[in-house]
Amino acid sequence: MKLPSIPLRPDETGSTPTVRGLPLLRLGFRPFYLGAALFAALAIPWWAAVYLGQVSFQPSLPAILWHAHEMLFGFAATVIVGFLLTAVKAWTGLATPRGGVLGALGLLWLAARVTAVTGPYPVYAVLDLALLPLVAIALAVVLIRARNRRNLPLVMLLILMALTNLAFHLAVMGFLAISPMQPLLACLALIVMVECVITGRVIPSFMNNAIPGLKLVTNQKLEMATLAATALGLTWWVCAPASAAALVVLWLAAALHLVRQWRWRPRAAGNRPILWILHASYAWIPLGLGLLALSGIGLLPVSAGVHALAVGATGGLIIGMITRTARGHTGRPLKASRLEVLAYSLVMTAALLRVVLPLLSARLLMISLAGAALTWAIAFGIYLAIYTPWLLQTRRDGKDG
Repeated sequence: MKLPSIPLRPDETGSTPTVRGLPLLRLGFRPFYLGAALFAALAIPWWAAVYLGQVSFQPSLPAILWHAHEMLFGFAATVIVGFLLTAVKAWTGLATPRGGVLGALGLLWLAARVTAVTGPYPVYAVLDLALLPLVAIALAVVLIRARNRRNLPLVMLLILMALTNLAFHLAVMGFLAISPMQPLLACLALIVMVECVITGRVIPSFMNNAIPGLKLVTNQKLEMATLAATALGLTWWVCAPASAAALVVLWLAAALHLVRQWRWRPRAAGNRPILWILHASYAWIPLGLGLLALSGIGLLPVSAGVHALAVGATGGLIIGMITRTARGHTGRPLKASRLEVLAYSLVMTAALLRVVLPLLSARLLMISLAGAALTWAIAFGIYLAIYTPWLLQTRRDGKDG
């Protein structure tokens, strides 16, 4: 999948559309980043309280499945939707859903989150299944109109995620004879793959743009080998996690990611937090793949690798990207404030607490959960405190978007 460089600001396309409509509904990142951050700040501490027996919780599906599903589809996929609705407009120069259509998509997302804990399961399933296909169709129309076919694989990614979601709901309702957790792991694998593709484009680009004299050059053979090994290893892990082949390929993929990141010169990010958070988060990908390999032979619990990828890699890359892209698309400088740096550090701390402490001793699991939930919630609470006014207001430079 070959992606173009991602413009830091929407006006880099050269167009200056007329400002119109409610600011929140002018571009996809606004409602979906806001919703995802709010959900992240509330859902994780709530889940920790449920797991620790502090509150009683009976959603329309088993609580552990609610947690796993909602953090994938209610949080991570939501950020991907907001990112793509914004990026495709920048890549093509054509409008993606905005105004009433964007508002309807946002309300559909919200209705699914609410119905998960209040409504009948079939209603929840229908609402939850609708968003990704609708967004995929909207993006496909824009990309085809712009003859931007090289980015159509992104639409396929959304469709594959939608299919894993369908498999999950069918399994929960007893129509598919598999564990409901298996399609969720498949969705996590897809999310990791899109992270691998996107970081391969944005991290070298961001580094070259920010650091004078730095000229990172992409090695296409290494890129293809890394992506292929990761896709094969994760596929094997989802389908046959205990196989020797899965272990070998996952370790190979982890090694290739380390070489790939070394070539990106992470030390050059230095005192630029808006860069080092991407490097720190990316480092969790090879670590997570290695932990998954060890879990396949029974040396570690599978949750270590899963949370390395879900909290460290996905959570970290999300907090890094939703600050950077929201700054650019609201007309603000691409420099993290002290509070944003604190949010970055707290997400990385949450990952360390959730992954490392239980490996040191099973007795530390409760402390791990409570500490990770607290630091995670504070991090996304900081994001909400800073960015909610920005996302609800027009761009600082008065332009549309």
